[in-house]
Amino acid sequence: KTSFKTCLHCNHMQSGNLTGVSEFLLLGFSEDPELQPLIFGVFLSMYLITVFGNLLIILAVSSDSHLHTPMYFLLANLSFVDICFTSTTVPKMLWNIQTQSKVITFAGCITQMYFFILFTGLDMFLLTVMAYDRFMAICHPLHYMVIMNPWFCGLLVLVCWVLSVLDSLLHTSMVLRLSFCTEVELSHFFCELIQVIKRSCSDTFLNNMVIYFTGMLLAVGPFIGILYSYCKIVSSILGISSAQGKYKAFSTCASHLSVVSLFYCTSLGVYLSSAAPQSSHLGASASVMYTVVTPMLNPFIYSLRNKDIKRALKRFFGKESIKRPTVLGLKKYT
Repeated sequence: KTSFKTCLHCNHMQSGNLTGVSEFLLLGFSEDPELQPLIFGVFLSMYLITVFGNLLIILAVSSDSHLHTPMYFLLANLSFVDICFTSTTVPKMLWNIQTQSKVITFAGCITQMYFFILFTGLDMFLLTVMAYDRFMAICHPLHYMVIMNPWFCGLLVLVCWVLSVLDSLLHTSMVLRLSFCTEVELSHFFCELIQVIKRSCSDTFLNNMVIYFTGMLLAVGPFIGILYSYCKIVSSILGISSAQGKYKAFSTCASHLSVVSLFYCTSLGVYLSSAAPQSSHLGASASVMYTVVTPMLNPFIYSLRNKDIKRALKRFFGKESIKRPTVLGLKKYT
C-alpha cells in the first residue's frame, strides 16, 4: 500500500510515451508461507481436473459421429475455451508459488490480461450461441437442421472469436497508454483489468468509460439474449401436452442453464466484491469461482446427466476391435 502513496514522481510520466514500471507484483491470496503448499495443491488439482475433464468432452464429441451435431459442436468449442481460460491464470500462479516469487513482467501482465479478456468474452458469446441453438431446437424443430447447418455454426463461432479479439485488443491498447508507479502491487493472483487500471498514475476516466460501454454491449447484451431465448423456450415447453415431452425438452436445456447461471452469478459476485474496500483479497477469492471453479464444473454438469456423452466416452475407452467396423460402416452413409 505504501508504494502507491508516493506516486508524485509519476506526474512527469503523464507526458511520456508508455510507463515507468517494468514488472508487477501479484500478491495472490495469502502471504503466509505455511499456506502456500496448500494453495498450490488445491489449485494444481483443480487445474488438472479442468484440463482433463474438458479434454474428455472434446475427445467424446470428436470421436463419436453421433455427437457431430450443432449442440455438441458448440459444447466442444466451449470446453476448448475453458481450458485456455484457466490456462491463462493458474499456471503462472502455480509457478510463482513454486519459485516463491510474486513477479510478473509488464509484457507478461499485458499478455495475460489480453488472453483473459479474450477467453472471458468467448465464454459469454458461446453460451449465448448455445442458448440460440436450444431456442431453435425447441421452438423451431422443423427448421432446426436447415438453419443450424455446419456452415452457419462455424460462422457463429467465428463471429464470437472476432468480437472477443477486438474487445480484448481495445482494452489492452487502452492500458498501454497509462503510466504506472514503480513496484506496482496487485491484490490478485493474475493481472485483472480493473485492478491494473486502479494502480495507474494516469487519468483512467477514458478506460473506465470503455469498460462500462463494452460491458453493457458485450456482457449485458448476450445475457439479455440468453434470457429472451429461455423465455421463448419455457413458453414452448409449457405448450407441450405430454409430461414426458416437457421433461425431455427441459432436460436438453438444464445443463446449459446451469452453466449460464454459474458463470453469470459468480461473475456478478466478483465485480460486486471488487467494490468492497474492506478486504484486499476478497476480489481475488471471488474470482476463483468463475476463473477456476466454473470451467472445472462444466464437464461434470454436461456429462453426468448426458447419456450421449457417457456413451461416447465408453466407446472411446472401450474395445478397440469395434472401432474400425463402426467407422467403416458409417463411411457408407457419408
